Amino acid sequence: MFKKKQIKTARKLETSTNPKSIVAEQFRTVRENIKFAMKEKKLGTLLVTSASMGEGKSTIAANIAISFAQEGKKILLVDADLRKPTMHYTFNTLISPGITNHLMSRWSIEKIVKDTGIKGLTLITCGQIPSNPSELLGSNVMDAFIESVKLKYDLVIFDAPPVLSVADAQILSNKCDATIIVISSGTTDKGNGVKAKEALQASNANILGVILNNFKIEKDHYYYQHYGEAE
Repeated sequence: MFKKKQIKTARKLETSTNPKSIVAEQFRTVRENIKFAMKEKKLGTLLVTSASMGEGKSTIAANIAISFAQEGKKILLVDADLRKPTMHYTFNTLISPGITNHLMSRWSIEKIVKDTGIKGLTLITCGQIPSNPSELLGSNVMDAFIESVKLKYDLVIFDAPPVLSVADAQILSNKCDATIIVISSGTTDKGNGVKAKEALQASNANILGVILNNFKIEKDHYYYQHYGEAE
């Protein structure tokens, strides 16, 4: 019997709530860039992480997942941040059951998946926060989970903890086909960004690139003017 945690207000997901916005268009650009970068190799799993906390990686991961689902793909979004999970807040659902129920207690995948209300997008939340996240993510059970969901979905996106906080992102990046690093404009220390990249490279991660989050475009910018004309 799981203790129900209070459900907070769902976070705004621009790709779903305002698909014609500039932000949503940028996520479609990110989607196409990811596909282009992986055109020579099948993309079955994608890891989204950041250098440090508070850079917006979870919101980015959710919007990327929605963007892929919107082009008719069957997408699974997994909250693999087993220390400070947030996807249950993002989609206004319960934290349990989730991925840890499968990894620790062998719950079937069918019993832990959740409907997001967005066509094509399925969610697996964290579940009960474990005492040994790194060991669970590095386990053979996790390997088997990844292989299983790759057969059922067009793309599986993992939201992982920040690289410089714990080893979890390094462990998962080695298991995924591609990795994206999120950094926050004006707040991410350049040195930390470099350290995060080096740590992932040491784990043989396939780093596709970096997403610059929280960048402000001035209202008189060329892109604003022409986007408005196009509408």
